[in-house]
Amino acid sequence: MSNKTKEILARAEAVMMPTYAPATVVSSGKGLTVRDADGLSYYDFTSGIGVQSVGYGHKKVVDAIQKQAAVCTHCSNLFANEPAVALAEKLVAISGLGGKAFFCNSGAEANEAAIKLARKWGAAEGRYEIVTFRQGFHGRTLATITATAQAWCQEGYNPLPVGFAYADYNDLESVKAAINDKTVAIMLEAVQGEGGITPATEDFMRGIRALCDEKNLLMIVDEVQSGMGRTGTWFAWQGYDVAPDLFTCAKALGGGLPIGALISNAKTADVFTKSAHASTFGGNPVAASAALAVIDVIESERLMENALKMGELLREGLQGFVDKYDGLLEVRGKGLMLGLVCEGPAKDLVEAFKAQGLLTLTAGEHVVRFLPPLILGEDDLEDVLDMISDALDCVWGE
Repeated sequence: MSNKTKEILARAEAVMMPTYAPATVVSSGKGLTVRDADGLSYYDFTSGIGVQSVGYGHKKVVDAIQKQAAVCTHCSNLFANEPAVALAEKLVAISGLGGKAFFCNSGAEANEAAIKLARKWGAAEGRYEIVTFRQGFHGRTLATITATAQAWCQEGYNPLPVGFAYADYNDLESVKAAINDKTVAIMLEAVQGEGGITPATEDFMRGIRALCDEKNLLMIVDEVQSGMGRTGTWFAWQGYDVAPDLFTCAKALGGGLPIGALISNAKTADVFTKSAHASTFGGNPVAASAALAVIDVIESERLMENALKMGELLREGLQGFVDKYDGLLEVRGKGLMLGLVCEGPAKDLVEAFKAQGLLTLTAGEHVVRFLPPLILGEDDLEDVLDMISDALDCVWGE
């Protein structure tokens, strides 16, 4: 670690609350790579935790941000702004749900909005409880850590809000057992991200939709990490033969700028009435312009098709390592949202990959998470698989 990196990290430690434990200072990014304060370059297969899906510094996104910033950086929600309206139109169109959008600043806020909308929808009948899933993840607000159903992010925050019941993912019988006369909605990820890169089965997604129809419940899908083309469709739920009543997205939507969105179907489009919910920066014109550019890039460069193609090649490469090493158990996920399951601590492999020039993430204790930008090409993937091979050789090689 250079003196420059040490100095910046020391300054951060002195003035920033210790909610993170950074060991690297990222100074710039371009395409698939980032550069640290020491000038070392890394392939970023975290995409900034799912954010940089079109790569760092894409010209269309940068141009859109600069152009809008020169015109107007903020418009209060006492007024409308055209980029936000255009983005809402686009999200409603690509979702196919025929509803409306609400804008905020993050995935947690989008999920909080979904929770509030569901409660408001069920209030007249006294229904407020939402079924969520163990190993899920929905954010860091008090309501969304309660929805998350994982003790590690709830510890120290009691009393948690009431109104959530937990079920087991991909287990429809456990969902049925969690439903009661206070239940208003079922909220799930189509692919569990933080919980281990676990996709929903076809039967499970269809079963959730059928249960919601039968019991008059709202189906809410959290697409914060899996959305915006990562799994080969705009939103991962579109890969199943179902449609939710509400879904959320954020992360990749803004191309690096903070933005979140809640999108409804027609049934839930007008549950929020004037002053029922708000966000000062929601629909910010610069963030909305960036999001429109991101959508344009995904469409024009056919990145959803690329996510499927490159995801299959990455899966095949990782499966080769599973076949070779006893310490690797399986590969799972969809598109370019993949998890490598290992026997030991995933953090050890993440560190080994970093030493070779590849940034990855954990997803739970035993899963290495791969979220590369959707612009990934075959030559770069070949380089990355060589890095992984060298790292695994260092860990387990003879």
